[in-house]
Amino acid sequence: MNAQRSLFVTTALPYANGPFHVGHIMEYIQADIWVRFQRMQGHRVHFVCADDAHGAPIMLKAHAEGLTPEALVANIAAGRKQYLDGFGIDFNHWHSTHSPENTALSQDIFRRLNAGGLIERKPVEQFYDPVKGMFLADRYIKGTCPKCHAKEQYGDACEVCGAVYAPIELIDPYSTLSGAAPIRKSSDHYFFRLSDPRCTAFLRSWLDKSERLQPQVANKAREWLSGTDEQKLGDWDISRDAPYFGIRIPDIAEEKYFYVWLDAPVGYLASLKNYFDRGKARAQGETRSFEEFLSAPNTEQVHFIGKDIIYFHTLFWPAMLHFAGTPYKVPDHVYVHGFITVSGEKMSKSRGTGISPLRYLELGLNPEWLRYYIAAKLNANVEDVDFNPDDFVARVNSDLVGKYVNIVSRVAGFLSKRFDGQLAPQGDAAGEALLQTLRAAREELASAYEAREFGKVVREVMRLADLTNQYADSARPWDLAKDPARADELHRACSTLTRAFEVLTRYLAPILPKLAAQAADILNVDFSRWEQATPLTQIKPYSHLTTRVDPKQMDALFALPTAADQGSGSAVKPKTKETPTMSTSPTDDVATAPTYASITDFQKLDLRIARITAASTVDGSDKLLKLTLDLGNETRTVFSGIQSAYQPEQLVGRLTVMIANLAPRKMRFGISEGMVLAASDDGPGVFLLSPDTGALPGMRVE
Repeated sequence: MNAQRSLFVTTALPYANGPFHVGHIMEYIQADIWVRFQRMQGHRVHFVCADDAHGAPIMLKAHAEGLTPEALVANIAAGRKQYLDGFGIDFNHWHSTHSPENTALSQDIFRRLNAGGLIERKPVEQFYDPVKGMFLADRYIKGTCPKCHAKEQYGDACEVCGAVYAPIELIDPYSTLSGAAPIRKSSDHYFFRLSDPRCTAFLRSWLDKSERLQPQVANKAREWLSGTDEQKLGDWDISRDAPYFGIRIPDIAEEKYFYVWLDAPVGYLASLKNYFDRGKARAQGETRSFEEFLSAPNTEQVHFIGKDIIYFHTLFWPAMLHFAGTPYKVPDHVYVHGFITVSGEKMSKSRGTGISPLRYLELGLNPEWLRYYIAAKLNANVEDVDFNPDDFVARVNSDLVGKYVNIVSRVAGFLSKRFDGQLAPQGDAAGEALLQTLRAAREELASAYEAREFGKVVREVMRLADLTNQYADSARPWDLAKDPARADELHRACSTLTRAFEVLTRYLAPILPKLAAQAADILNVDFSRWEQATPLTQIKPYSHLTTRVDPKQMDALFALPTAADQGSGSAVKPKTKETPTMSTSPTDDVATAPTYASITDFQKLDLRIARITAASTVDGSDKLLKLTLDLGNETRTVFSGIQSAYQPEQLVGRLTVMIANLAPRKMRFGISEGMVLAASDDGPGVFLLSPDTGALPGMRVE
């Protein structure tokens, strides 16, 4: 065990003008998995977040809803818990930027920067809405593009020609808040002098420490820092004029407020301070004060953020902290992730490609399914994560349930009923070798967790689950159970498989905390630590751990309301989720007119060449053969009704054709992950299809 680390971990603060979306949940799951792993390693972690509660959008939305900004923020905050609890996201503390702590810390940082000569006051000419009596941010101004003359363009850039300009360059501008023509008006603003040579020198040195940022993030920040003469890093306008919902700039006569992006990241520290001041850190074993903890050399400050806010977190934020001085310290790591898409598209409720986290929970979809699926897609790079409904169903049903949970569900009953829950002290030679292989992966998986390579973790655990299932297929405890004379063999095999499940569960515990807690109760073990503390010797009667996904649940999650049903709660299946059906009744062809399949219908089928690497009969069935199919880059298990025509040994090594994108089917013998193609008619005989010489596993049939 390495020396105990002291970690201060945050996620980006959600803006408090609406509920969480799935992008928030993805980020929180990523951070939560990493934090849970660190806790399993015995490290002390303070995992905090807060609502980003200031700014003009919140002020204006509150006014439109007849509320004070404080009331709007409070209403939003009241709804956070159901999401966090629902998806098992274990923050130590949640606070708000609209707080005494954030006011005190933001003003303190400003005073320190001002004393260091890094704050400058200078006049700024802006558009002013004479009806609303306020200066207008770019998003609240529209007009005609000064370059291409496209109408209805915002005050910072044209969506038609891509031109970037100042709001005052717009032709015929108007306020989107009142419709009035804005007037040009000058006001003194306060700037953080990022162009100061001291700032640029510091930022270059900060960016050169490779462990702080992913390479692609550091490179992007260097581009901003070393831009052309026209795009050099400029001074940062950190003030806003009244009316504004925010924190007052101290020590000046005018009513000026901090721009929300100054006090928002300070909210990380404000939440941490409130957490310490309320004694919650002490309850976690922390004996230092907030200031002592924050300034300690061994405290690691880690931020998880999306790629859309790199600019603020890699330039402004570290510069603010560095020049504010002790107890403030720069982040040790800023971990950046991409966006989440749905079936390769940006999320859109109107197109049926939006995911509502709350609807996910309301439909009864297991939150651990989403945690597992997102983990399987995440790595240490700044890459978008795609949610594909069909892939989601397949991964959960085939891997999570079919490969992993089924390991223990198939044998726990034998241990409880025949051996009073007691495990054999030792397995057979093959079983002990299996357990040694599984346990040997501990360090590699720990390294992958530390590096946020969660997809690698999932792939490796599923590979180990495959090895475990191969042992089960070889030991065949269900056959051993039929012969009382082989009770010792049955006991050893079931004990080995249960111990293998325990090892795999420990590896997956940061990703599947609820399932791990249920398994811990059955197995009488503790999954709170990465290393196994006590041996597994006795289990309780098995209770159900998780179910498979019903594809209809995915249909409901993405269902679009009809025009007649808007607001009624009823919905229809989106066109993008339609799937073809097959007729199995011989009378259907007579009762209906002939129809033709379009090329689009054919392209829905993913037909692949597969090599049969193993074949065996299926106990309890006189029709099925169990086939192991090699598709070049993966292996599938298929149950096929061809036993009457083929002996298993005839099939090994043979090439055939399979439907690779058929939804996995749960059978009492296991999961069938596709379908092999065979020909038959009213006469006797079933004939497996074979490709021509030269075809290779994985080739697509087109």
